[in-house]
Amino acid sequence: MISVGIIGGSGYTGKKLVQFCESHKKINEYKVYGFSTAGSSVYEIFPDLAGIIKNQSIINIEQLSFEHDVYFIALPHGESLNYVPGLISAGKTAIDLGGDYRLNNPDDYIEWYKYNHTSPEFLKEKIYGLADLAETNYSGSSLIANPGCYPTAVSLSLIPFIKNFSDEIITISTSAYSGTSGAGKSPKQHLLMSEMNGNAAAYNLNSHRHYPEILQTLNKFGLNSPFSFATHLLPVSVGIYSTSFIHLKSEINQEEIFSIYKQYYENSPFVRLRNQPPNLTWVTNTNFCDLGISVKGKSVIIVSAIDNLIKGASGQAIQNLNRFYGYDETEGLLDKNSILIPERVSSIV
Repeated sequence: MISVGIIGGSGYTGKKLVQFCESHKKINEYKVYGFSTAGSSVYEIFPDLAGIIKNQSIINIEQLSFEHDVYFIALPHGESLNYVPGLISAGKTAIDLGGDYRLNNPDDYIEWYKYNHTSPEFLKEKIYGLADLAETNYSGSSLIANPGCYPTAVSLSLIPFIKNFSDEIITISTSAYSGTSGAGKSPKQHLLMSEMNGNAAAYNLNSHRHYPEILQTLNKFGLNSPFSFATHLLPVSVGIYSTSFIHLKSEINQEEIFSIYKQYYENSPFVRLRNQPPNLTWVTNTNFCDLGISVKGKSVIIVSAIDNLIKGASGQAIQNLNRFYGYDETEGLLDKNSILIPERVSSIV
């Protein structure tokens, strides 16, 4: 049994972490730490959780205790730098849901995040926690960098293809769409319902912070061709919907692609290979990533759908905790008695 501290537990991802920790059979206690919400109760911040979880007061971050085994850090970019070095020095496990330790090159933080990284020694030591990959190694470090939402959706959809056909790829272009909760809780005019209802808009073209993270991962698995990435906002609260267009040197067989993906993810309980393009609603409020593949001649289109707050943040963080400690990978994330548990990915649904 382990004890958990949630730093920044009053945001959207923090709320999901609280819910998952409450149902996790290997977590015997968890405490929530915050800034402006310190002194409030969890019920005051999340009234809908009353009677579902145990109530507790949110502790001021300045009173952060080193009594826990694991710390989830759900803070804005740049803030984790203030806590991770101390936690690691104290022998604790830190799972950072922000972007402060995802990239390998500290210079990339100057270009993409606009700050100088103050603990670059951890960048190459960290575990990049793309939890559905068998290749993710959880030994050698107690710092896990939880991948971003777009990188999770895009990487899971493209890695098996790149591993097997990198020399055949001419270009990959990805168009991805996010719900407004990806921008956090802070009020922003362009995210108001009156602005977004019935609307859609591209944003941060050629400048999205997740681009270098995606490229870093795809390069690791063999990408050696041009890659472009465009992000858009959808008039929905949650979800990431990603469509990747792959242009090849020669024609390819769809059955072969399906077979490769089926084998690659056969031991991944949260990746589902669909025989049609997935709907976003199939994955919202779950930790699943649904993939759909279409092949025609020299063109391949791969679609992926995830919940940005769960698979793209808190759910994957719990999955990383489970893999790090050797627990059942689905612990805290699936109700074993639920009829909603799907077939394994070894059967195409």
